[in-house]
Amino acid sequence: MSTKLESLSLCLQNLLGDALVKTVERLGELTLIVKPQAYAAAMRTLRDHPDCRFEQLVDLCGMDYSDYGDGAWEGARFAVVVHLLSVSNNQRVRVRVFCPDDDLPVVASMVDVWPSANWFEREAFDLYGIVFEGHPDLRRILTDYGFIGHPFRKDFPLSGNVEMRYDPTQQRVIYQPVSIEPREITPRIVRDESYGEGR
Repeated sequence: MSTKLESLSLCLQNLLGDALVKTVERLGELTLIVKPQAYAAAMRTLRDHPDCRFEQLVDLCGMDYSDYGDGAWEGARFAVVVHLLSVSNNQRVRVRVFCPDDDLPVVASMVDVWPSANWFEREAFDLYGIVFEGHPDLRRILTDYGFIGHPFRKDFPLSGNVEMRYDPTQQRVIYQPVSIEPREITPRIVRDESYGEGR
């Protein structure tokens, strides 16, 4: 671990204390795993404390750990991962929080802390079914209004659900089964023997 990363890790451990489950340093990046009940307070500390000043939420996504490690995973199924950037201190950190309930995954919304979390949280809700408590407008953002289920969940079926679309011949909205054919995509390689010659 680099000196800068090590000092950041120690600083965050001192600041967040019991809110932290653990810190992980891998490939030159620091990940903080925080308790779900302390998530909102920890994130405010990361934004507001002068030693942190993570002004920007760069990315937020959901994760489904149900088959992680070839089924060896024994922790909570759903997590939210947030990437933060401190322009002031030129440092980054990743924050992971696991949803305590697999049947109804809920964590606090970060929209009031970083407004840029809005569409990211809507995407995680749409694709994983993670509910962000306190979000001002939590509704689907990528799938259609009549879509059933959450397509990034690992148990989402490849076929059997329905899609809603407008049929111009019937001049009305119709529902029809969705069928996704499993296939293997092999990239086509084009070789040009004279590529790069004479240019």
